[in-house]
Amino acid sequence: MRTVAREEDVRRSWSQRALRRLTRRRDGRAPLWIELAIVVWLFWLYDVINDLAPLRHALALANARSLLQFERSLGLDPELTLNRWLAGHATLSSFASYYYFFAHAVVTFAVLVWLWWWRPNRYVALRTALVIINLVAFAVFWRYPLAPPRSFPALGFIDVIARSRALVSWHSGVLVHDADQFAAMPSLHVAWALWSATAVWQCTRRVAIRALAALYPLLTSFIVLATGNHYLLDVVAGAATAGLAFAVQYAFRQLAALVRRRRSEPRERAAGSVPAQP
Repeated sequence: MRTVAREEDVRRSWSQRALRRLTRRRDGRAPLWIELAIVVWLFWLYDVINDLAPLRHALALANARSLLQFERSLGLDPELTLNRWLAGHATLSSFASYYYFFAHAVVTFAVLVWLWWWRPNRYVALRTALVIINLVAFAVFWRYPLAPPRSFPALGFIDVIARSRALVSWHSGVLVHDADQFAAMPSLHVAWALWSATAVWQCTRRVAIRALAALYPLLTSFIVLATGNHYLLDVVAGAATAGLAFAVQYAFRQLAALVRRRRSEPRERAAGSVPAQP
């Protein structure tokens, strides 16, 4: 019996070492293969939801009309005013168009790389929060398709990006088929911007960098509204999504710490009960 038990212990020990080698790096950073697998998985989920877009066109428009009516009933509908103002400034429109398409992805992935390389002790927790942000947003995209304001030119909204003749727009290239244009709620641009700002704020004490981090979500919120791609409630929902993700990630971390403590208690008691050798 002791031999069998020892063999089981050896097999368990070997499997644990193999698992550690696969899921941990010697330098303490998260393994790149896991990070790439997460990215691929999230893109796959987004693509699955995007495939439903043609079937939800009428529902997305109906939801948008209801949301606009609700905002106007509260007197909280700055989208049209900002949209018409930006459309009247060609240079700013061009800047906003490129900012809208590139800033959120470039900044978010740059922050991720920076965290992975320079702040590996904070990387996993912050990356987990970002994954939760996307999962929450995908669930809303699936259950509540929402057409953006630019879908309603009859109401006075202008597709600023199309008018600016930027090299990238919703009507050009792969975006026509591969971008979900009924995913206005919540604004992932705003959620990612808040995540990036929070990550930078946590990992640096430099006042200038923190100030830029704080301004980034504000500028992003203005641009997504003024370009006609989001409603005010989308911005609020994006901020709420980021806040929820950080709260859930913190709860998971506390729960994991509690589980580890409970698992270690029997071993500590057993070690304490062993009589000291004379």
